[in-house]
Amino acid sequence: MCSRHRVGKCSGLKMTALSNPRIGFVASSVPESQSAMDRLQLRYGKHSIDDCDVVVALGGDGLMLSALHRFMNTGTPIYGMNRGSVGFLMNEYGEEDLPERLADAVPTQIHPLLMEATDQDGAIHTDRAINEVSLLRQTHQAAKLRITVDGRVRLEELICDGALVATPAGSTAYNLSAHGPILPINAPMLALTPISPFRPRRWRGAILPDHAKVQFDVLEHDKRPVAVAADAAETRSVVRVEVRESRADSTNMLFDPDHSLEERILNEQFSGF
Repeated sequence: MCSRHRVGKCSGLKMTALSNPRIGFVASSVPESQSAMDRLQLRYGKHSIDDCDVVVALGGDGLMLSALHRFMNTGTPIYGMNRGSVGFLMNEYGEEDLPERLADAVPTQIHPLLMEATDQDGAIHTDRAINEVSLLRQTHQAAKLRITVDGRVRLEELICDGALVATPAGSTAYNLSAHGPILPINAPMLALTPISPFRPRRWRGAILPDHAKVQFDVLEHDKRPVAVAADAAETRSVVRVEVRESRADSTNMLFDPDHSLEERILNEQFSGF
């Protein structure tokens, strides 16, 4: 049975044809990615991304996140090759032996966060996040947030620039920049991290079980407006945000055996750079 962030072959992945796969390519708009896609399609064929066994994403982490959202719940695995800058979610770029690399790749299945945000007009906005759901102040005024976990108020008032909830896959992204903990990819946990907290100044966040439901209430929202982002999807002027893991949704990545996401997250915990 597949569990969250479990590294291994899961029944939801279209793995059966990866020994001779129909490869669909997507690329970011930068010339380096576009020219790489042209060369790879000439070499390995041009298949529709709606009817392929695996999608190869050429670009950076932003493109990879976009592809993972696009193919969520389809069972189609995404194999990224870095044509961007950081490329934490990507494999190394190489044009040789791509079918063999895909056949040997290790699948990682991730369940995203489900965000439900209520804005000042009472409208409810629903989005999913693979990395994190982050709340941020919209003006010069600091945000005031009340944090509730599983129906119990845990922090009556957090004065801050914002706060976020991150998955293990996203714990090395914005969460790490905000001094949040790095979570092992297999860990059934979420990171709850404040962004530039002012009061309580020494609160550094919490590690929560993956089944926890986190609610943020925006205090003084007329005076101190707050926006929320689920990965790249933003909603402004929110009054309440609820975040939980969505076990009904999944997205799938492929990594070279010596370059797995699990190994890279582990390496981050010993990196001083």
